Amino acid sequence: MTKSAKASISTKKISDPICEQTALLYQRAMRATRGGPLFNAFPYPTKISPEAIALFIAVHTKPGDVVFDGFAGSGTTGLGTLLCANPPKSLKLEAEKLGLKVNWGPRKAVLYELSVLGAFISNVLCNPPDPVEFEAAAEQLLKEVEENFGCFYGAIDPDGGHGKIRYVVWSDVILCSGCKKRSTFWDGCVTRSPANISRNFHCPHCDCSTALDKLTRIMETVECNAADGRQKTRLRRMAWVYGVTNGKTWSRPATKQDASVFRKIDAEEIPASVPRARIPWGDLYRAGYHEGISELKHFYTRRNLIVFGRLWEAVDRFPPHLHNALRFWLLSYNAAHSTLMTRVVAKKGQSDLVVTSAQPGVLYVSGLPVEKNIFSGVRRKLKTILSAFRQTSGFNGLVEVRNASCLSLDLESKSIDYAFTDLPFGGNIPYAEVNYLNEVWLGRITNQNDEVVVSQNQNKSLADYTFLLEKALGEVSRVLKDNRSVTLVFHSSTANVWNALATACNGAGFSVNIASVLDKTQASFKQVTADGAVRGDPVLLLTKQARRPQTNVVDVWKVAEELVQQATFTGESNELSPQRLYSRLVSYYLSRDQSVPIDAAEFYCRIAERLGEHGCTATN
Repeated sequence: MTKSAKASISTKKISDPICEQTALLYQRAMRATRGGPLFNAFPYPTKISPEAIALFIAVHTKPGDVVFDGFAGSGTTGLGTLLCANPPKSLKLEAEKLGLKVNWGPRKAVLYELSVLGAFISNVLCNPPDPVEFEAAAEQLLKEVEENFGCFYGAIDPDGGHGKIRYVVWSDVILCSGCKKRSTFWDGCVTRSPANISRNFHCPHCDCSTALDKLTRIMETVECNAADGRQKTRLRRMAWVYGVTNGKTWSRPATKQDASVFRKIDAEEIPASVPRARIPWGDLYRAGYHEGISELKHFYTRRNLIVFGRLWEAVDRFPPHLHNALRFWLLSYNAAHSTLMTRVVAKKGQSDLVVTSAQPGVLYVSGLPVEKNIFSGVRRKLKTILSAFRQTSGFNGLVEVRNASCLSLDLESKSIDYAFTDLPFGGNIPYAEVNYLNEVWLGRITNQNDEVVVSQNQNKSLADYTFLLEKALGEVSRVLKDNRSVTLVFHSSTANVWNALATACNGAGFSVNIASVLDKTQASFKQVTADGAVRGDPVLLLTKQARRPQTNVVDVWKVAEELVQQATFTGESNELSPQRLYSRLVSYYLSRDQSVPIDAAEFYCRIAERLGEHGCTATN
């Protein structure tokens, strides 16, 4: 396999003004880490590291140019623009490693984001307050509230001393199908050394074993709001307590003494700052674990709802110009860590269960939800946010964020030099529904009318999605200057969604000029678990030009065979993974204006044997 043969399948003639640099940028999978303060300041689904985006911006633009993103999400394109103005040493070294000769310096970015939460995150991160003033206010706010409510997390350690809770594992209560007695999910399914969560429930009363999904979860009747009266929700019990005393961590089973603290908590009123809001369930509702969850408060323990509400109301006691940054800090911890969506998992070789945050892109509540100490959590989170603010402060005004639909842009025609955007992936994530738990605290909810998504709940079909996507890309084409480019990142496991993207691009007057892959070092939850998931998001470089006549369509397995040969030639094992090969396959067809002929799941089923024929081993 020659280098020219390698290039023949991945690129075409490039019509970008800086074609040599563009070829270097797209010729290999771009590494996109999922770490650092800018990435970790606020959890948001399907983010791309701003450092990776900065390299695309730096190659496709020069100082003074205007960058556009119509699906800005949490603002990483804006952050990438700011990094071009003040590139860290690591970013410069990465550019040099790739052979990129770029002109660092200030650009301007214009971001459109339909989501209330996404626009809020983008604006705060890209236009932060003075870090010193913010830190002082955050520390004072935390001190004031913790002085009054820190006792909520008090606990007796195993030696009888006074400690504090780090987190508590709660457990659903299960009805045994044999003896008809109640016991907890924890007692029937969990071991700690080694860590394991069994799919079979072993009743501690009668020792019978039953598949967990065949058993009944016990419900309890609770008071709801005045309109709804009483309703049923899952009955949970405290199972295991993890704490700390004088810097020494400990854990023990929950006791009646732990439950006694709730008498004090029950006597405390829910703060007025807590939204009295119903959950507008849509595509993410699952009867199996959302039963009884109809209001915001049902996603929290009463303890955490009160504490978060007290922190939230305390923001108003500080100068108005700090309000958004303080709320950003609190919300960065809220849905992912303060709610019952936090959970424990069992990892192979671990001597205890591992606590992890809420799964991004879903609203999953497990049978073993975790209640974290919010004071400890937001204190830790403050360090990350301060690091992010320090990195972007001093460049306010370079990034303009508009909480608006990109289907109709209030921008002059041919006013944009380059666009980079991570498009919504069909029906993969209903962002408006996912973001609700944070947006309701802000008091503003995303208008779903212009949400570009495939959604049964919103009555938006694949055809509707294609129409909306074409309309959005048509606006990008209008505001983009002649002979300039658009970089799209996209992800799907189904051919019809890829072909919807191709239809939208062509309808908007764009053609795929070159294709590559964004190599995320850690796959998202849906990329790991979804049937036929794709790891590595194809990156498409679009240019404004008429659709070219289709050449003869090459058989999918002939393309796959050449891709396997190329992957072997690179010597990089991850290029031989079925997921990466599918991303390359998609890129091949789209860059030739041809329909993607196969879904990921079918491709994975058949590629393994073909890899074996070449003496290759598939990697995961």
